[in-house]
Amino acid sequence: MKLLRPTLVLAFVALAGLCSAAPAPTAQKVSMADTPRAYRMDAARFIYASYPERIYKGKLPPLVHAIVVLEVDVDESGKVKDITMVRVPTHAPDVVVAVKKMIHQASPLPAPSRMGGAKFTEIWLVDKSGRFQLDALTEGQR
Repeated sequence: MKLLRPTLVLAFVALAGLCSAAPAPTAQKVSMADTPRAYRMDAARFIYASYPERIYKGKLPPLVHAIVVLEVDVDESGKVKDITMVRVPTHAPDVVVAVKKMIHQASPLPAPSRMGGAKFTEIWLVDKSGRFQLDALTEGQR
């Protein structure tokens, strides 16, 4: 049981970092994307700019801690209207909460000016450290 405590403390510290408030993003606030696929890239860049210290640099390890697949619906101003969970890690429900919180804190995303709103699917690849990559911008796995 004593070996489990340091692991739980480490996991808690990593997730606490994952949930911290989003700094003011410096990325574009208006997207010129005309398809959901193109908007997905703009949204991913914006999330990366919002959480630069949380991005896993380089190739991810062969096994990541959690994979979260979600669909995000944004209005014409980029405000997140809804997040639908498509696939969640049952062994790490705290990661799902943290990912949703990060998206809401980063909102509004870039305004999809050419589409009048957007709905896109993204995959969050989360390491045990709490750092992540988005599938749209991933550097791959080792």
